[in-house]
Amino acid sequence: MEQTLFVINPNSTQAVTDAFDAALEPLRMAGGPRIRCLTLAEGPAGVQTQLDVESVTLPLAALVRKLDADHGAAAAGYVIACFSDPGLHAVREATRKPVLGISECGMLTALTLGQRVGVIAILRQSLPRHGRMFGAIGLAGRVAAELPLDLGVVELSDEARTRERLLHVGARLRDEHQADVLVLGCAGMAAYRGWLQAELGLPVVEPTQAAAAMAIGRIRLNWHGA
Repeated sequence: MEQTLFVINPNSTQAVTDAFDAALEPLRMAGGPRIRCLTLAEGPAGVQTQLDVESVTLPLAALVRKLDADHGAAAAGYVIACFSDPGLHAVREATRKPVLGISECGMLTALTLGQRVGVIAILRQSLPRHGRMFGAIGLAGRVAAELPLDLGVVELSDEARTRERLLHVGARLRDEHQADVLVLGCAGMAAYRGWLQAELGLPVVEPTQAAAAMAIGRIRLNWHGA
């Protein structure tokens, strides 16, 4: 039986799903699990406010229940591909399969790569929400700083502008805040990880890759006990 890891974009912007789908290619391997990326059609164009976060929680739980019902044991786990980890705990109650959030996994991965973590957000209004999350998972003391691109999710498709802002913000985190590892604070930045790492000379964590890698390990090692 071929097992599948479902990676779900809670916003309705297909370009974001396409970007992290391509970024997950190195994790597709013989023996699986298969990685299938989905877009939540009823989600907002970007999960950018607390209201957006709350609005996708029940639709995410419903989608995971449906995937469990449709695929049974072949549905091996789920990744919520949004840096706010929307609905993470509710979705964990909706299934017995592993459910991972990219923010939690991205930050935990960064802790293994450096001491001072710099986070690149999309918008200034994201900072309080992310700060609450870092505090809730006990990592606030390791965050050197979080700075915004001041670009919305849809605007990340403007490659030239996004590269310019990523380089500027990443350099500030490195030079002004002494970050020694960076985390991309939105799944829509997935296409830029390798380029930014080469430009800045620091490890750069793409959180959807981090979460999928952790999920694959759990599935292959049967750590969830199912």
